[in-house]
Amino acid sequence: MKYNLLGNTGLLVSELCLGTMTFGGRGFWTAIGELDQKPVDELFKRSVDGGINFIDTANVYSEGLSEEMTGKAIRNLGLDRKQLVLATKVRGRMGEGPNQTGLTRAHILRQVDESLQRLNTDYIDLYQIHGFDPFTPLEETLRALEDVVRAGKVRYIGCSNLAAWHIMKALAYSDYNHLSRFVSLQAYYTIAGRDLEREIIPLLKDQKVGLMVWSPLAGGLLSGKYQRDGKGPEGARRVAFDFPPVNKERAFDILDVLHPMAKDKGVSVAQLALAWLLHQEAVTTVIIGAKKMEQLEDNLKAVEVKFTSEELQKLDGASQLPPEYPGWMYQMQGRDRQEQMEKLGVKGGLL
Repeated sequence: MKYNLLGNTGLLVSELCLGTMTFGGRGFWTAIGELDQKPVDELFKRSVDGGINFIDTANVYSEGLSEEMTGKAIRNLGLDRKQLVLATKVRGRMGEGPNQTGLTRAHILRQVDESLQRLNTDYIDLYQIHGFDPFTPLEETLRALEDVVRAGKVRYIGCSNLAAWHIMKALAYSDYNHLSRFVSLQAYYTIAGRDLEREIIPLLKDQKVGLMVWSPLAGGLLSGKYQRDGKGPEGARRVAFDFPPVNKERAFDILDVLHPMAKDKGVSVAQLALAWLLHQEAVTTVIIGAKKMEQLEDNLKAVEVKFTSEELQKLDGASQLPPEYPGWMYQMQGRDRQEQMEKLGVKGGLL
């Protein structure tokens, strides 16, 4: 297991992060997983034994039950809290009242205390906004996050599921006002869904913001267990909950490349899909979740997969994004400067 710096900080996090969306299974979240405490403890222990120090949850997962079970797992296993990097999120609805959702000061200050209580911890290492709130001024959200950092309840702040311009606006506001800035973005990214590469990944690299990848197997589609006709194993997540949206024809074209490559390398298709992400420069950590121990064991082995340059080129060719403006214009106009940079041995650029 390798450890990477989380954005522009000195905090080291494991390249694989344990996701807890399968913990509990209350309300809507039963479609994701319904694990009770014993298997949660077992998955948690195996993850930590495998070198994972990064745990990601959210207040909305199973309506708070996921946070509770995460805290109990840490206690039940006698883990040293100081050795773990614990991340959770705020944004979603946590009650029926009109003010029990969003990114208002009221909701953030209430929810950070409730998350601390459910997790049974004195501090949250990474507190992330879970998405965009069109009602609340960004300035209100960032000031509230600064207050929970100054109060010692939160060490770092991050964001999730934001557009590039939202992220940049937030970073600029924080820098100008000397506030805590987002150190990470949690976003959807897979070999079958590379939209992030158009605007967001260049931004993350430029601003030194870490990238936490959620749903790296596209909701299980890249596990290699599904067929083009949509059929999958009984009880499979995509059968009951077809999310996140994926261009399935494109995804299966990529799987047609992954299957024989996996066979040649003696690994699973899922391991290849995860390993491809681990080989992407912008990726800090890949969040893995499991309902069964064999799934976790398989995912953990992804850190051992190596690619040749030819294999990476083959995967890139099968999965690369179609040209889109202004990207193709940047490439055309930037060739002369790119050639100059290459001659000078300068890394970077747009091509």
